[in-house]
Amino acid sequence: MREIRVFSPASVSNVACGFDVMGFAIEQLGDQLVMRKSNKKGVIISKITGDGGILPYNVEANTAGKPLLSMSKKYSIEEGIEIEIHKKMPFGSGLGSSAASAVAAVYAFNKLFNLSLTKRELLKYALEGEEVASGAIHADNVAPSLYGGFVLIRGYNPIDIIEIATPPQLYCVVVHPQIEIKTKESRKILPKEIPLKDAVTQWGNTAALTAGLLTEDYNLISRSLQDVVIEPHRAHTIPGLHSIKSAAMANKALGCSISGSGPSIFALSKGERDANRVGEAMYKAMLESGLKGTLYISKISKKGPQVLESR
Repeated sequence: MREIRVFSPASVSNVACGFDVMGFAIEQLGDQLVMRKSNKKGVIISKITGDGGILPYNVEANTAGKPLLSMSKKYSIEEGIEIEIHKKMPFGSGLGSSAASAVAAVYAFNKLFNLSLTKRELLKYALEGEEVASGAIHADNVAPSLYGGFVLIRGYNPIDIIEIATPPQLYCVVVHPQIEIKTKESRKILPKEIPLKDAVTQWGNTAALTAGLLTEDYNLISRSLQDVVIEPHRAHTIPGLHSIKSAAMANKALGCSISGSGPSIFALSKGERDANRVGEAMYKAMLESGLKGTLYISKISKKGPQVLESR
């Protein structure tokens, strides 16, 4: 095999109450990456599309390029590597764009050179790419994009990923306003300390959300999708957030919150019919708030990255 094209899914991180410890992958939306062996030494980024000219071709500064340098060194790969990055989701959307590119890169490398690495082994390299984008190591976008489905990050030293079963009727609705929020900047506005009562509420919701997913208790999932720690500090960065949330909840959403650091806003729904109704209401509320944007309605992706073609 000389060339491979892979797809890596977008993801929703934090999931309201699970800041930096919970996320899930969504279907259809994501990034594609082409990787081919080259006669030229080293790693070369030959093409980037869909980014509006924003992403760097400098391999060290690129979320897809950086982990490939580490993997080439670790596994003594002397052949040259050329990659193309095709962004298929909004940049700076809060939907794990940088994580998807990093995951696509390490997954393609593993397949192209027949390394047979486990997801856990691939994860540490993908996290190197995410660190380039966000300035910190957090796995709540990278892990769901790589593993698929819902994941819980129990801890980081060492990193401990728990896969959580996904209820079959669970749907995700996302509205993406056409504004950009950079993760690095969004993290700077967060408090260093929080009141104990808020911490108790937050970890209670996180534990209950996990239990609700495992037992397919949609009512418990709904009661748990509350963020009292992070969202109050980020709400002002997204015009219309409160009206969009109100529209979602008035149309039988299980819950609604900011996806990652924003500006995308997600809601979870039971069944496709409710998801469509929630999506229409959220999109209308976004427009009424003076924003243009895009609506996505998707099931939870359980597959993670996939090979689209190889030769």
